[in-house]
Amino acid sequence: MELVKNIFFNTDKLVENTKVKISYTGKFFEDNSEEVYLHYGFGLQWDHINEVKMEKTELGFQTEIELISSDSLNFCFRNGNNQWDNNEYQNYSFPIEKAPEVGLVVQDDSIAIGAPRRLRKTYIWSKKIRIAVYKIITYLPKLISGNYKRKVNE
Repeated sequence: MELVKNIFFNTDKLVENTKVKISYTGKFFEDNSEEVYLHYGFGLQWDHINEVKMEKTELGFQTEIELISSDSLNFCFRNGNNQWDNNEYQNYSFPIEKAPEVGLVVQDDSIAIGAPRRLRKTYIWSKKIRIAVYKIITYLPKLISGNYKRKVNE
């Protein structure tokens, strides 16, 4: 997913405590820089600052980082000549969503294990349609060719 021109993530949204792959095809890739580093931190104060060297591929520079529990991911890029791509001094900032909470499974005692359950109507209709298609495929060619003989009770 392209979130900003020349920056791509391998996911639709950033979620805390997950890994995300970042691809960069900005000015350093266009200028054919040999080394590009991702300089990143979390939150408004750029907590947990880190820098990682990105791998150069045919599709751009790429790296994978671990997202922590924070409200945003902030980053910029630096090449081997210590030049910066920091979105014209505004840096690149993206919100991080909270991980969905997994609720506890509560067993409903009103449903017994041996209690019969009714089949859904859609299941019954799909079963009937499959049987009808099977019969058409099996017996229609025999009827057309004349090879179908009905059993006669004597």
